[in-house]
Amino acid sequence: QPINRLTVPNGTLLMTSLQSFDSLLKDIHKKDAPYKLALLRAKASFSGLWVYREDHTEVRILGALAKIAPAFLTLDGVGEAIREMEWGSDLKVESAKKAHGRLETREVTMTEGNAEIPYSFEMPKWWEMREGVTIPAIPVGKPKESGKGYVPERNPYFKKFTTRTMRPVIDFDTCVKCTLCWIQCPDSCFDVMPDGTYDANMEACCGCGVCEAVCPVEHCITMVNESVFDDNASQWEMWRKDKGGYKTWMTSKIGDKNATVRSHGFRFRGQYEKELETNLDAGGVEITAGIPGENAQHKTV
Repeated sequence: QPINRLTVPNGTLLMTSLQSFDSLLKDIHKKDAPYKLALLRAKASFSGLWVYREDHTEVRILGALAKIAPAFLTLDGVGEAIREMEWGSDLKVESAKKAHGRLETREVTMTEGNAEIPYSFEMPKWWEMREGVTIPAIPVGKPKESGKGYVPERNPYFKKFTTRTMRPVIDFDTCVKCTLCWIQCPDSCFDVMPDGTYDANMEACCGCGVCEAVCPVEHCITMVNESVFDDNASQWEMWRKDKGGYKTWMTSKIGDKNATVRSHGFRFRGQYEKELETNLDAGGVEITAGIPGENAQHKTV
């Protein structure tokens, strides 16, 4: 911090964003030397331990760099490197070329930018640090009811739902008890219910969407915007008490098109490739995520 701190005088700061130059400069701090701001129009990538999002960011950045510093990196060289790499493909070469052609650059003067003083702090010396704390291990879980089902033990203090932007809504009537959501969940948020179905514990769920992506049954799990929910109540308990009422509730949640727009992740294997092919001419701006190399067009029972 700030984002342009390491940019040398008359150097170039490369960013990926859908915002305009003027909008970005409202947040970028002023610098004591002029520089260039290069903008690659793209959505922010969301990726990490739980969600794999492949939107060609790496090759598009390489294509942009070839335009910024052609003496250092040529577009032909980028294409050759992509094809030689294990992750290479002609589709990615095309993405790099489009990024090269569509890169926008703007001169930024010393008078432009956010005038606020960047936040700074001094790291403590090792002899100034306080004593550490010990966090006990999480014990093994236990059966749910009369020896049936299974509930994993969870940290009673670490509630991951506070950072969630989406949550899974589950159709227990169509669940085939395949165990994939339970196995693949990175936070062990699924409880095994006495009937063999799986209920997401909403205090442990971080909303990554992996369960929806791995579920083999279409619409059995649907990620829905967190803003349409009022509590973290058990969906399975609601379904067990009133299956008809739950069906009505579930249908209203997953039927709201605004509430089911994904903020990250993907809905099925192969979604990324499918959308990339149809949106390539747009430079990938409207592409959502998926898993490369998968051929499935949609889920099947």
